[in-house]
Amino acid sequence: MSENQSTAVIGLGSMGYGIAQSILRAGHETYGFDISEEQQARFLAEGGSTGTLTEVAPQLDAVVVVVLNAAQTEAVLFGNDGVVPMMKPGSVVLACATVPPEFAKDMEARCAKRGVHYLDAPISGGSAKAAQGKLSVMASGKPEAFSAARPVLDATSETVFELGDGAGAGSAMKAVNQLLAGVHIATMAEALTFGMTQGVSPEKFVEVISKCAGSSWMLENRAPHIVSGDYTPHSSVNIWPKDLGIVLDIAKSSSFSAPITAAALQQFVAAAGMGLGAEDDAAVAKVYARNAQLKLPGEND
Repeated sequence: MSENQSTAVIGLGSMGYGIAQSILRAGHETYGFDISEEQQARFLAEGGSTGTLTEVAPQLDAVVVVVLNAAQTEAVLFGNDGVVPMMKPGSVVLACATVPPEFAKDMEARCAKRGVHYLDAPISGGSAKAAQGKLSVMASGKPEAFSAARPVLDATSETVFELGDGAGAGSAMKAVNQLLAGVHIATMAEALTFGMTQGVSPEKFVEVISKCAGSSWMLENRAPHIVSGDYTPHSSVNIWPKDLGIVLDIAKSSSFSAPITAAALQQFVAAAGMGLGAEDDAAVAKVYARNAQLKLPGEND
């Protein structure tokens, strides 16, 4: 295992940027690529390495793909100027987006034909833990993929769950996590605004419920965004129609009914329809507030 790898992070959003920072901080040669030139320039200014993806791909030991969905993942890996055909044998792709398990299996097989390892490596923890190198990674892949990816995993994660020796298991577990996370956010918003109809302020809701059995990690993390009236996106509303849609697609293929997931999905779809897609996912509370004619903190009277 190389002590100092050459790594590229493709996708410098709220999670990808923190991942790139953590890899760089661990002492690895790190390249950052994004459709936003501003994000790329920011990372370069922090010490990222210089070069185009085409130039550096043949020398890379690892490529970390932190994009939105399966379509973007496939485009990065095998689209026009896809990186996999340019990578050297024995290098590894760590794919972090939430994708269907069957898609992850297909990417693993296509990478293997090029002699490139593929680690199905969806992540959890949010932008703060990404920047701290303390993510949880739900990973699956061949032992050789884990070995090749170990320096990146060590630099970026607090916990790595090794879920199987082939792609797909990591994505299946991420779907389970996203079902719960999305439902918890929507339910938090419903409970907070319900409380407002009963004279319970958002501030008092957070103070009390975060110490009671009805709490959840998502409640404790997201409800303060509503209290402060700050919807700067840590994870946006637009994430959830995609992720909960994946959950429901998987459920349908398994003849499994997931009605609570479907109800939560509709609330995020409604939020996106209100023009809130780029706001923090706690903004789903605005759907409930609108329907109940409530004013959330920070809203004008």
